[in-house]
Amino acid sequence: MRRTYILPILAVFVLMSCSHPAKKETAPKDLQQICETNFDLAVSQYEYMASLLAPDQFPKTFEDDTLHTSGSGWWCSGFYPGTLLYLFEHTGDSTLLNEAYGILKVLQKEQYNTHTHDLGFMMYCSFGNANRINPDSTYQQILVNSARSLSTRFDKKVGVIKSWDSKPEDYLVIIDNMMNLELLFWATQQTGDSSFYDIAITHANTTIKNHFRPDYSSYHVLNYDPETGEVQEKMTAQGYSDESAWARGQVWGLYGFTVMYRFTRDEKYLEQAKHIAEFLLSHPNMPADKILYWDFNAPDIPDAKRDVSATAVMASAFLELKDYVEEDFSKVLAETSRQVITNLSTPEYLSAPGTNGGFLLKHSVGHIPQGTEVDVPLTYADYYFVEAMHRLFPKGN
Repeated sequence: MRRTYILPILAVFVLMSCSHPAKKETAPKDLQQICETNFDLAVSQYEYMASLLAPDQFPKTFEDDTLHTSGSGWWCSGFYPGTLLYLFEHTGDSTLLNEAYGILKVLQKEQYNTHTHDLGFMMYCSFGNANRINPDSTYQQILVNSARSLSTRFDKKVGVIKSWDSKPEDYLVIIDNMMNLELLFWATQQTGDSSFYDIAITHANTTIKNHFRPDYSSYHVLNYDPETGEVQEKMTAQGYSDESAWARGQVWGLYGFTVMYRFTRDEKYLEQAKHIAEFLLSHPNMPADKILYWDFNAPDIPDAKRDVSATAVMASAFLELKDYVEEDFSKVLAETSRQVITNLSTPEYLSAPGTNGGFLLKHSVGHIPQGTEVDVPLTYADYYFVEAMHRLFPKGN
């Protein structure tokens, strides 16, 4: 049943991408029209999705003709309200804004969750976007509390934020954690407390030191010794093998180090992001259409599953990174993102109206080794695709 709420009056309406003001693009008008059509479809799909959800449910995926949902504690819970807010920002559809405000009320208790490293995904993609569109002291306090909760998972001796809780002798950290540091930077800007900033740069520096191979591909999971901080194991749990380049892991790193440069202007983070981008673009298993295989080393390429979620993250990250690099490389990044958006806007990847449980995109991959969420829609694929289109064509440009 659709949720209905009273629409608050917006005090401020800021038209920019999440914490990164996109430059006006010169992409062809036909691509702009494609994106506007996609936004219209997304509004229709997300209104349909909202009609399928109970008031306390968050969408996860659509599989076997069933919309699978979660509670607020699932790591993806922030993407649904975040997508709704991007869509409202672009289209002005107040139904979506009401839906976002309603589900944010369910999500807000996670500000005190100290058992997950994913509070950036959960709280900054949601409340961060809400606060950007309509700055509000309540949102700001929720975000500060979320940053404090995330900070409890940092160990100074190891130099990283713990990802998954495990056995006492293990200290597990995944590359995805780079995506949660933006919340900490925001908290320092908001409060003046540099401890959040220090945690973010320490985590990033330790990640550069240990998580990457000489070719700038990354492992998925590192297991540190909690007593010495030494690396005990290097693994790729959701990829083909420990030594393979799991696609979504590569783009989490790409996006994360691009954000690191945005906040610090430290060239080492820009160089890391550029090296990861070059690894992706020059890889012999990068498909011609730039829709990534789920793992660059999957044994069944070219028949391997594509991962639209990784592809959407890459496109959005490239659209920020292009603003920081030299002109020739910037053009490559921009053109790749436009190619991705164009190719994802075809019936092969875009849902027909009223189908797919309300999701916008098809053909993402969650965890092939575990056999879960394989070749299905995923909330983060939609979120980063909408963000990429929003960055390419900010409303009003």
